[in-house]
Amino acid sequence: MVEESSKRMSFGEDGILDAHGNPLPVLSKSASMMKIDRLMKTPLPTFHGNTPGSPFWTQIVSMMLKATIGFQFRSYEVTGKDKIPTARGSLCCSWHTNGLIDPATIMTSHPKRFVVGGRHDLVTRPLIGFWARRIAVQPVVRQAELIRGGCSPEVAATLNGRSLLNLSTGISHGFGCFLFPEGTSHNEAHLLRLKTGPMRTALSAAALAKGQGREIPVIIPIGLHWRIRHHWRTDAWVEFGQPIELPAEELGDEIFHQLSTGKWAEPPAELVNRLRDELRIRLEYLTPNAEDWTTYNAWHLLGRLEGGKEGKLPITWRDEVRAARNVRERLAKKPEDERLSKAREVATILEKNHLDARAINAEGGIRKAKISAAPATITRLVIALLFLPLFIPSCFIQALVGKILGDKNIENEGLDARTSYQFLASMFGSFFLWPPIALIISSFLILYCEITVLASLLDPLTSQVLKIIALAIILIPLILISAISAVRGWDALEDLKRARRRVRLRGSDDGDKVKKLCAELLL
Repeated sequence: MVEESSKRMSFGEDGILDAHGNPLPVLSKSASMMKIDRLMKTPLPTFHGNTPGSPFWTQIVSMMLKATIGFQFRSYEVTGKDKIPTARGSLCCSWHTNGLIDPATIMTSHPKRFVVGGRHDLVTRPLIGFWARRIAVQPVVRQAELIRGGCSPEVAATLNGRSLLNLSTGISHGFGCFLFPEGTSHNEAHLLRLKTGPMRTALSAAALAKGQGREIPVIIPIGLHWRIRHHWRTDAWVEFGQPIELPAEELGDEIFHQLSTGKWAEPPAELVNRLRDELRIRLEYLTPNAEDWTTYNAWHLLGRLEGGKEGKLPITWRDEVRAARNVRERLAKKPEDERLSKAREVATILEKNHLDARAINAEGGIRKAKISAAPATITRLVIALLFLPLFIPSCFIQALVGKILGDKNIENEGLDARTSYQFLASMFGSFFLWPPIALIISSFLILYCEITVLASLLDPLTSQVLKIIALAIILIPLILISAISAVRGWDALEDLKRARRRVRLRGSDDGDKVKKLCAELLL
C-alpha cells in the first residue's frame, strides 16, 4: 500500500488539457512514436473459431502468462469467477494502475478467450509487438496522442473506428475483452475520469448481438487489488464484480445495420453516459476510492484494529482489503475525523519505516516475531542457497535485466513500467533463455567435468550430443526448482527484514507514539 513518488512528469505538468479541461498524462517515449503504416497493417481478429488470434500463439501466450504470474506475486487470489456468464460475451473493465500486470491478470483469470485492444505501441514494439500481433491486439489511439500531435484526427478516427468495431464484433460473438475506461495507467488512490470508449464498444456489441439473434453481452466491473503495486512478490486479489446488463432493447436497428456493413456507428450519447455513470459507481466500490494512499492505509489500520478487538484479525490480503472497505463505507455515512486523523498519523509512521498495518497486533502494539516461524524461514533460505549454483547461471541474468529495465524506465513511463518490464523479463527469459542455458551447462558438464553420477546415468547414450541433449532436458525442471527456491528464499529474507524493522520501531519514540495512538483508537 506504500506509494513511492514517480520520477515521471505528473499529470498536466506541461499544461496540456483534454477537451473536458482535465490534464492529460505525459506520453512515454514509446507512446509518442506512432508508426502509422504499421498500425494500419495490424492483423485483424477472426471470429469463426475459438480464439480471435492465432490458436497456437494464443495458447503459448496464455501458458507463459499463467506461469509468470506464479512468480510475480507472493499470494494471488481470484474471486467472483462464478459471476461470469460463459454463454455470452463480456467486456471487463477495471481501474488501471499496474501497466501490463492489469490485463495479464484479467486474461488469465477469465474463462473465455479474449479479443484484445490496447495502446497503439503494443503492436509496434520490437519484442512485445510480435506477440501482440499474433493474438490480434487492436491498436487504440488515445486522446493524449491525438492532442499532442502524434497523428491526425482522420487517421485516429480510422484506426479507432476499425479497432472498436473489431472489439465489438468479438464481444458480440461471445468472446471476452478488457478495456480500461480511465484511458491510462496512474498512481492515484481513486478513479480518474472515465472515458466513453468502453461503453460505446459494449453497446455496439449489444446492438450486433441483438441484430444477429445472439445472447446479449455484459460489462463486468473488476477490482484489481495490489498491496504495493510496483513491488515484485507483492500480494494480489482479482475481484470479479456483478455483471452489468446492457440495454439492448433501447438500441435501434439502424446501429446494427451500419455496424454489419463494416462501418463504425456511435450508440446514443444518453445510453453511453448512463452506462458510464453506472460503471463508475460499481468500480468505485471495487477500488480504494480514497483521497490519497495515506488515507487508504489508515482505513487498513482501523480495519485491523477493529478486527483484533473482535477476535477476527484479517488473515489474507483479501481480508485486509475487505476490512478497509468496511471502514470506508462506514466513515462515508458517519465521518469520524478525529479517529481518522489519528489513524493517518500511525499509517504515516508505519510507511516511513517501510511497514504497514500488519505490523500492529490485536492489542494495538507492535507485533513481535513468531519463534515458531523460524524453522520454515531457515529451511527456505537453506534450500535457496543449495540451488544457488544453478540459479545464478540460469535465472540471474533475466532477473538482473528485469530490474535494470524496470528501474531505467520509471523516469519515462512511471512506476507501473517497473513491474511491466520485470514481468516481461521473467516471462520471456524463462521460456527462451532456459533451454539454451541448459544446453550450455550440460555441454560444460559432459565435455569438461568428470562426474561419476552423470556418467552412470547417461552411459547408455553413446553419442556425446545425445548425452548433452538428455542432460539439458533433465536440467530444465531443475532450473525451475532453483527459481522457485530463489523466490521463496527472497520471501524469507523479506520476512526477516520486516521483523527487524518492527524491532527497531518498537524501541523508538515513533514506536511509543504508535502504541499510544493505537490504544486511543481501541477505546
